[in-house]
Amino acid sequence: MASIACRATRFSVGTRWAVRGLFDSEVRGSGSIACEGECSPSEPSGKNVASSDKDEYLCSAVAGIMSGTEQCCRNVCKAVVINKCLMAMGGKYKERMLQLEKVLLLENSEIDLGDLRLCCSFGVPDSLRPLCWRLLLGYLPMERQQWPVYLRKHREIYNSLVEDVIVHPGQVSITPGRETAEDHPLNLNPSSEWNNYFKDNEVLAQIDKDVRRLCPEIDFFQRITSYPHRSAAKINLSHRIQQENLYSEVPPSSHFSAGNFIASPTKTASKEYSNVVDENVEYHWQVVERVLFMYSKLNPGVKYVQGMNEIMGPLYYVFANDADGEWAEAAEADTYYCFQLLMSEIKDNFIKTLDSSNCGIESLLAEFNERLRNCDLDLYNHLVDVGIKPQFYAFRWLSLLLSQEFSLPDVINIWDSLFSSPDRLRFLHWICLAMMEKVRIPLLEGDFTSCLEMLQNYHETDVGELIVVAHKMNEGCYCFKKSCKDNGKSGFSKLERNPTVKLASAFTNVLRTLSKK
Repeated sequence: MASIACRATRFSVGTRWAVRGLFDSEVRGSGSIACEGECSPSEPSGKNVASSDKDEYLCSAVAGIMSGTEQCCRNVCKAVVINKCLMAMGGKYKERMLQLEKVLLLENSEIDLGDLRLCCSFGVPDSLRPLCWRLLLGYLPMERQQWPVYLRKHREIYNSLVEDVIVHPGQVSITPGRETAEDHPLNLNPSSEWNNYFKDNEVLAQIDKDVRRLCPEIDFFQRITSYPHRSAAKINLSHRIQQENLYSEVPPSSHFSAGNFIASPTKTASKEYSNVVDENVEYHWQVVERVLFMYSKLNPGVKYVQGMNEIMGPLYYVFANDADGEWAEAAEADTYYCFQLLMSEIKDNFIKTLDSSNCGIESLLAEFNERLRNCDLDLYNHLVDVGIKPQFYAFRWLSLLLSQEFSLPDVINIWDSLFSSPDRLRFLHWICLAMMEKVRIPLLEGDFTSCLEMLQNYHETDVGELIVVAHKMNEGCYCFKKSCKDNGKSGFSKLERNPTVKLASAFTNVLRTLSKK
């Protein structure tokens, strides 16, 4: 508490730089501001409130310092975070970009993950997003000097794996006259090379169907890539499938469709895409197809299921649009590694045998439903009364990280905040609850059909507003209806004020007076 006492002394003499020094300084480690329990200086709380609320937090903090109460510690820490998040929103976009660029400066030999998360929690500019995502997902090490060797090694490993898994086996399998008495197309031996080849084609058939309609609202994935793979581009995976004529025989690969838990995709294409492709070039969707096939081959415990393509699509899109040509050229390899890291957190959602376990999708849905019950009992009871189960809508939300509910630009913005959160699944719950609060009144007034329509086909909205509300929920400063004094309004239109915020609203004038000295 020594640093707090020192700063309190500065306030007592009314110096202008004291206020700015306290709330605009870098927050690094426990040496800057002592904080007990409520938030960590190394990780953002994500709080964002109006400037008047910020003033009240500052008043409470300063009043606490002067009175010597322990609560001042928590208020000061909250005030610092509020100030930084205010910088991240509204009219201070340039300041936020400068702060983010400062974190990523070449002069910084090691990037501070806490600072990076804080700067990215409300969005990342397009020019910096590819780098930030690689860091936030844990693909790149925080030590900058390791990047060249690390990236070269991992990209070479991926290219070698592609050679082994796709290029050479593919050439051998489809070469006529290579079968032997022991290994031929009619051999039923599970270890037969031909048997594995046919199984791979079944997986490829489903992947090919899914990636051809990836992000249909844009034509990016139907464009020709500027960086085709040096050798695998010559191995047309979709041509393999067409030769086998498997399209009409491929069963659904996803258990998501069981029980009608997943409705028809909300995104639709503006035109029908042709199955005819130019074999002399490589399209972006073919790159995604190859990466998904590589993942399914190298992770046999996690079989490919429909929906994985929706997770990989935004990752590849961001990396392929990197302004740095060298990094854009390596988008395929980097997408594979980042997808693998992300799937390590959510892969249980795609494994049917784990559905009813403590780590499967049913457990995740139960946790979400319990959070809804605790936060908004009225809405929870109404959905139960009309027969709306979380499996009918939240199944897709949670499994696909909302990638099917919004347009690609909005999904990317949501993922900025999602990836910057230390607990991604928990923050995903808050975003989903924010979506429900946004349409709370229509839901309460609706029957089974109308409620299901609203939740399965979520209307376009300001995702920035959803992100702000999700941060408020995460920090416990959002007013759900049951805790608001005005029961006629949703928490979306009325924010809860922490009791400690109200203690010193009059002190705002003191701060203004100090700032003039």
